[in-house]
Amino acid sequence: MADRDTPEDVSLTAPITDAGQEGTEGGTDRTHRTPLVQRVYQLLLTKISRGDYQPDEKLPGEHELAGQFLVSRPIIREALRRLRDEGLIYSRQGAGSFVKVRVEESRAIGYSPVETIADIQRCYEFRLTLEPDHAYYAALRWNEPALAAIAAALDLMRDATQAHRHREDADYAFHCAIAQASNNHYYISSMQALKDHIAVGMKFHGVSLMGPHSGLAGVFKEHQGVFDAIRRRDAQTARTLMRQHLEGSRDRIFEGRTLDLSL
Repeated sequence: MADRDTPEDVSLTAPITDAGQEGTEGGTDRTHRTPLVQRVYQLLLTKISRGDYQPDEKLPGEHELAGQFLVSRPIIREALRRLRDEGLIYSRQGAGSFVKVRVEESRAIGYSPVETIADIQRCYEFRLTLEPDHAYYAALRWNEPALAAIAAALDLMRDATQAHRHREDADYAFHCAIAQASNNHYYISSMQALKDHIAVGMKFHGVSLMGPHSGLAGVFKEHQGVFDAIRRRDAQTARTLMRQHLEGSRDRIFEGRTLDLSL
C-alpha cells in the first residue's frame, strides 16, 4: 500500500489548479460540479476504495488536503461534502471527517488471494465474464455524476500517460467507476472484492507497457474508446471494446501465450 503522504501522491495531482474557479469562500454552488471538485473527489474515493484510509480512520484536515492536492479549501470542502452525501465518510463536530463502514463492505465477497501466475490468468478470465457487461449497462444507465467519475479517472490516466507512467490506482478507479455507472450493486461489490487481485494484474500489466517501445499511449486509447462508447450510449460497442481491452491486457502480460489451466 502506498504511503498517502509520499511525494508520488502529491506529484500525481500537480496538474490540478483552481485559479479563478473557486469563487467565494461560500460559493459551493459554483464549485459543486467543477472538474476540480470531481477530480479531488475521485482521488479521495480511490484512496478510500483501495484501503489507504481504513473504516473509522480520520481523514487529513482541509488545510492538509488542500496542500496535498494543490487546490483551495472550498474545493476540498465540496469534495468532502459529496463523500458525506454518498455515505462514504461522516463528520464529528470539532474532530473532522472519518471513513464510514459501509454495509456491503462488512459483508464483502471473499476470494482466494493471488498466489501464482496462473491466478493472474484466472482473474482475467473471471473479469472477462463481468466487466464487458459493466460497460454495456453503464452505457445504458449512466447519469451525469457517474459519467463524470469515469471521465475523472480517465483524466488521471491521461496525465500519467503523458508523464510516461502507469497508474494502477487510476486504472482501477476507471473500471470501478464503470461498475458504479451500471447502477448494479452486485457488480460494484464484486469489483471491490477483487481489488487486491486486480491490482496484481495491473502491476504486471504496467511493467509490460514500459521499455523502449512503450505501450502506454495505446492502452490509454483503449480506455478512451470504452469511455467514448459509454458516453454515446453505444452499449454493444462499449461491451466489445471492454472485452478487447481486457484480452489485450492479459495477452500483453503473457505475451500471447496463456497457461493451460486444465492441468
